[in-house]
Amino acid sequence: MSRLMHVAHGAYAPPAPARELTAVSADGARLHVEVHGPESAPAVVLAHGWTCSTAFWAAQIRDLAADHRVIAYDQRGHGRSPASARCSTEALADDLEAVLAATLAPGEKAVLVGHSMGGMTLMAASARARFKEHAAAALLCSTGSSRLVAEARVVPMRAGRLRTRITKSVLGSRAPLGPVTPIAQRILKYATMGAGSSPGMVEACARIVHACPRKVRYAWSVVLELLDLDHGVRELRVPTAVVAGTADRLTPIVHARALVAALPNCVGITELPGLGHMTPVEAPELVTSRIRELVTTYTSGAPEAAETAETAKTAEIAKTAEIKEGA
Repeated sequence: MSRLMHVAHGAYAPPAPARELTAVSADGARLHVEVHGPESAPAVVLAHGWTCSTAFWAAQIRDLAADHRVIAYDQRGHGRSPASARCSTEALADDLEAVLAATLAPGEKAVLVGHSMGGMTLMAASARARFKEHAAAALLCSTGSSRLVAEARVVPMRAGRLRTRITKSVLGSRAPLGPVTPIAQRILKYATMGAGSSPGMVEACARIVHACPRKVRYAWSVVLELLDLDHGVRELRVPTAVVAGTADRLTPIVHARALVAALPNCVGITELPGLGHMTPVEAPELVTSRIRELVTTYTSGAPEAAETAETAKTAEIAKTAEIKEGA
């Protein structure tokens, strides 16, 4: 992957995968897939969001790959997956099924993690047979199931038709993002990250987002504008945790709370004060710890984990982590 598509050094520089492969989706779309960590370890599958790539998960991959098999893939048109004329939530579900089929043994369980559009991918696939076969638990980070444009707070105006119309034009812009300049980083930080985000976090996200082709960015913005996956939330019956920043302007906290209310098997919400939309980058240790908890509780097979799962579920629903800005 070109260095222009991500930072080359530090905690947010993506580590080299143990192996790479191509998964082929139902319509023939080819998806770049990376596998990190020991082949015999518990599996975690990471689905990134709109305008991002596998590089977005660098911090989680670096930590989890020590004792997990981490599978990350580029959504179609993003990163190293070629663009496709077909952009829809059904395509997202098809692609996830293709990745699961290409990387997991029949019946093998994994914890599935989705950020933003990646979370929407899990919702879109929740009723699919292959999803049910392989999903042990899920983590939804900074995502929503509907009314994305109407609820977004990128435009600092009172909610209403005017704000929705302006937000639609901003998020659906066909203009190129251009080079990653200091001004571009300030704009991206305002729109997607909390005020306490470090320069390194901002640059890492800016490199990734600016690498997304503008035609791909626009095509998926249309899908997100019309998104309605409320039915998919109700079908997401595996134990599911939710993480969200209270200062998220793209998918405000109202979405996370709505997910908690609608999920059939929610095992907790973690609200991160002052953090924005890029929670896996802004709070990498917290997000990684939530993934580890889900793996331990729902895929370990240890008797004590099975016996305490329901107790942990009840406790987590009432739990809100207090994270200092910049953590």
